[in-house]
Amino acid sequence: MTRKLVVPAASEVAKKWGDVTPGRASYYEAEAPAASDLWESNTVAAKSTYKAAVADPKISDRFAGGAKGKSAKFKRKVTDVGVARFGPGVSAAVGDMESGFSPFQAVLAGISVADRKPRGDPSNYQIVEEIGGPLHKKRLALLGAASS
Repeated sequence: MTRKLVVPAASEVAKKWGDVTPGRASYYEAEAPAASDLWESNTVAAKSTYKAAVADPKISDRFAGGAKGKSAKFKRKVTDVGVARFGPGVSAAVGDMESGFSPFQAVLAGISVADRKPRGDPSNYQIVEEIGGPLHKKRLALLGAASS
């Protein structure tokens, strides 16, 4: 014997979610930070799963499919949510910006480059390599990846 599932309309589910979920901020505040260690350990443990997933022949199609047709939502969310959160988000991230940039600032401060030549001179590209190479090496070191 089979039976048909009774599922409310998407509009009903969305309305209930919109009405109820904002009142659960205290659960988010209490439980989300506590999940951070578990998130990190599970993510690190998923290294081989990630490698297999990104090696899948259809991954580029899925990647593109995840973005296709989403520009209207992106624009709407920037206007409706992003603008109001932008300033407070930046303020909350000042320490993260400092600690994230600090290793690269140290690399940049230790680089000496040749004087810039006139516009269009091919030797100016050497300056880019003299800066980009050490920054890339530092990035890979911080990620625990081998230098390429």
